Amino acid sequence: MTMETLRRHRKHLARTANGLLFASLACGLAMAQSAASSDLGKKLDDLQKGVKSAQMSGDNAWMLTSAALVLMMTGPGLALFYGGLVRTKNVLSTMMHSFIMMATVSILWALIGYSLTFGEGTAFIGDLRYVFLNGVGADPNADYAATIPHQTYMIYQLMFAIITPALISGAFAERMKFSAMLLFMTLWSCIVYFPMAHMVWGKGGFLNATLGGKFPAWDFAGGTVVHITSGVSALVCALYLGKRQGYPNESMRPHSVVLSLVGGCLLWVGWFGFNAGSAVSAGPLASSAFIATHFATAAAVLGWMTVEWLTVGKPSVLGAVSGAVAGLVAITPASGFVRPMPAMLIGLAAGVVCFLMVSKVKKKFGYDDALDAFGVHGMGGTLGAILTGVFATKEVNDLRAGKAMGLVDGAPAQVFYQLIAVAISWSLAIVGTLVILKICDLVLGGIRVTKQQELDGLDVSLHGEEGYLFDTGH
Repeated sequence: MTMETLRRHRKHLARTANGLLFASLACGLAMAQSAASSDLGKKLDDLQKGVKSAQMSGDNAWMLTSAALVLMMTGPGLALFYGGLVRTKNVLSTMMHSFIMMATVSILWALIGYSLTFGEGTAFIGDLRYVFLNGVGADPNADYAATIPHQTYMIYQLMFAIITPALISGAFAERMKFSAMLLFMTLWSCIVYFPMAHMVWGKGGFLNATLGGKFPAWDFAGGTVVHITSGVSALVCALYLGKRQGYPNESMRPHSVVLSLVGGCLLWVGWFGFNAGSAVSAGPLASSAFIATHFATAAAVLGWMTVEWLTVGKPSVLGAVSGAVAGLVAITPASGFVRPMPAMLIGLAAGVVCFLMVSKVKKKFGYDDALDAFGVHGMGGTLGAILTGVFATKEVNDLRAGKAMGLVDGAPAQVFYQLIAVAISWSLAIVGTLVILKICDLVLGGIRVTKQQELDGLDVSLHGEEGYLFDTGH
């Protein structure tokens, strides 16, 4: 082999080696890039999972807190508020109405209530897919609440189902049998509350504004579902049962405005879970509903107190706390749709209108709505539901992708939809309650206590207890 040939071989080997080296480097670089890309993708995926987990944890914490706040509205809030408004001999029986609903409705809800309310079913009632809470687990239900466990949504909605029938008890306080009350509340939940809640909040419900309803009515937290149905049903109960012995000639003043004031304050605090919790997340909408609720309530207190002061000559404590409840009721359907200033207007209007219902209209017609459930909840809920159609705006809650939400936005038809929802609520409450009362009357041989039991007081005659023992010698 000549020297020239040897040099050519060396050059060829060098080029080959360089090529192999370059190929190795390129391959290594590609593998490194691939590994880096894979690692980056994994990190992004882990980050997304972490963000989703954090959001779910935050929303879940808020919703569980809200559920507890709403339960607090029934006991101790409503129990104390109503308990203070009756006479001493009926304080325990009245508070028992609220307390026993916490147990009775809870069992009913787990068995069939949640399914009849939030199962898809028809436009008027849900099906039995969730009976015995079947299929209600830790995974979210995307239709109702995509960032919290289905169980959390279920238990939150239960608290609404508990307080609604308890509100009715204010109308028949001091004169209904305990057995009749239990049967009435159970049937009322099934015949009135579950269908109404399904129509407004259930998927495919007749009035559902976001999940396929025929008449899209806005009801953020229960103006129609909770307050109109309970308030109107309360009026029917009061008329059906008749007046208390001695009404209105004998004094039936509240035995403890102190208890009622404490209960009213607990209702105000708990109502933030009621309204802000209905955002079903811990985001800006919850803040907006919280703020609207607070300012509306404050305006209602001043509205009721001012009119009472001008009319009667003195601003009563009971009037002020009743004004707060009226404001809370009226802002409920609008809380997730309105700005703070319209919220104040709704609250102010509720304070004035509900005062007139309680002090003038009730006296004129002479019905004995013992604790003014109709005057405050029935009329406050009706007023709030209608004004929701007036003041709802996409600037607060854009559920129509930029389109108008209410009259102020340029959608006058929404007021019509609200009126349809109000009419359905009134009709269902009136007819359903009359049918249920008749059933209870037939099954139990009467739903009202005897004259002697009423004179003795329901605490002793029905429960064998007394709320206050002044003669024990201790």
